[in-house]
Amino acid sequence: MLTRIVDRLLGLPPAEGPAPIVTKGLHVPMPDGTHLLADRYTPPAQPTGPVVLIRTPYGRTGPLAKLFGDTFARHGLQTVLQSTRGTFGSEGQFRPFHHEREDGVATAEWLRAQPWCDGRIAMAGASYLGHTQWAVGPYLDPPLEAMCLAITASEFVSTFYPGGVLAADNMVSWSALIGKQEERFAALPNPLQKRRTRSAMAYLPIAGADVAAIGKPVQFLQDVTEHADPDDDFWRMSDHSAEVAKLEVPVSMVTGWYDLFIRAQLRDFRTLQDAGRAPRITVGPWSHGEPASFRVLIQDQLGFLRAHLAGDRTQLQRSPVRIFLQQASAWLDFDHWPPASAPTAAHLRPVGGLGETVPGEARPTPFTYDPADPTPAVGGPLLMGKTKQRDNSAVEARDDVLVFTGEPLVHDLDVIGDVSAAVFVRTELADADVYVRLCDVDPGGISRNVTDGILRLRPSEPEADADGVVRAEVELDPTAYRFRRGHRLRVQIAGGAFPRFARNHGTGERVSSAVRGAPNRFEVFHDETRPSRITLPVFTR
Repeated sequence: MLTRIVDRLLGLPPAEGPAPIVTKGLHVPMPDGTHLLADRYTPPAQPTGPVVLIRTPYGRTGPLAKLFGDTFARHGLQTVLQSTRGTFGSEGQFRPFHHEREDGVATAEWLRAQPWCDGRIAMAGASYLGHTQWAVGPYLDPPLEAMCLAITASEFVSTFYPGGVLAADNMVSWSALIGKQEERFAALPNPLQKRRTRSAMAYLPIAGADVAAIGKPVQFLQDVTEHADPDDDFWRMSDHSAEVAKLEVPVSMVTGWYDLFIRAQLRDFRTLQDAGRAPRITVGPWSHGEPASFRVLIQDQLGFLRAHLAGDRTQLQRSPVRIFLQQASAWLDFDHWPPASAPTAAHLRPVGGLGETVPGEARPTPFTYDPADPTPAVGGPLLMGKTKQRDNSAVEARDDVLVFTGEPLVHDLDVIGDVSAAVFVRTELADADVYVRLCDVDPGGISRNVTDGILRLRPSEPEADADGVVRAEVELDPTAYRFRRGHRLRVQIAGGAFPRFARNHGTGERVSSAVRGAPNRFEVFHDETRPSRITLPVFTR
């Protein structure tokens, strides 16, 4: 009865027949002598066949085992769920992203040597479970049969440091999660721990936020704060982006417009597409790990795996690109990403205006960013907490946020694709961040965030002109959004968004050890010679 309910909730056809046979605690040897633990889920009628490998640092029980191991096996797919090195009984030390290539390839080769595996292997999973796929897929020979990549990317570094700025909220949240996940009762809701973790994001220096959050150090937070310099090649072992174009494995992806990996995952998709491959992707209105996304995620991965391992091709009859157009409550199908659009500039205008025409002469608009009272973040693509769209009114009322608002729209405006901004700015201190956010203002005046981006300016990068003005090219997350008739577009400019992004102290000190800070005066230019603007991919059918 329970399994029928699960299938109904996931939108799957009911699986008939006996429950899968589960073999617990398989010891999988690694080349260095370490053993990793795995559980095998076998359809009783298929004791031998292909294997779906899922490598996870989050344990092999609970919802993960039910969603992937049990569900996949009940629908005819032999599945092996393995704990990554140093987690939940697997030997060794868990150093996220460091060992996944060697351990993943060794696991695949071990599986192929088992009498119950016919040599065919596919991989599935979401988030870090997607990273473990990218760590195997480009390197395994013979190749995988399929990869199912949800809310993930071939490289995580650009998500650790978007625009060169430490993603403090996400990094501290994940560090606290993995630091406590094997403790007793860790899986139960703990509001007190959530508050403690959120408070720890303000701890200085930020390298100590792990102890402030959970009372003990977490190696990942030490690594991610210590190695934040753009020239640091510490994370090279985790970056598989150079291999994406060479990948010939069939790929299916699922992500959301408010997922922290959305930009990197769509870049992977586009790389595969431009290389002549035939990937497919579904992008919904979700944040990272949002429960509403799991129904689509499981349907997508189960259907894709059955197509490539069981010969059931029914789920392949769909467009390569399926996206949800926000505020239109509509799913759109395309043959490629991004769809054709008309790049349209909205210029920042004097006295807080926003319009298509370039303004004439105008004095720059100043504001001061103070790391002692950092501009707060509201909503957006967060790992935990209050994500997605939120009311921005309180932030927009601050003196350290510039607001530029357009006129009410005469017609609906669909924006689908990549969004970018060029901001001409002069700062008193060379070390500064430029944060840009696009908002949707409804007829009642409520401003809700749609997409945003940040860029860390460093001394001499980008190069300033004779007046000390730099052109900051800020990449915002891609989106698919309908600004409805009567609504207005709004652009925010600020010097940060804390704690989503670590505060810029203005001193040039290392992220891991910075404590002191200094206020930084900004001047944003918006005239005919320095026309600051945001560029929108306007979609017309």
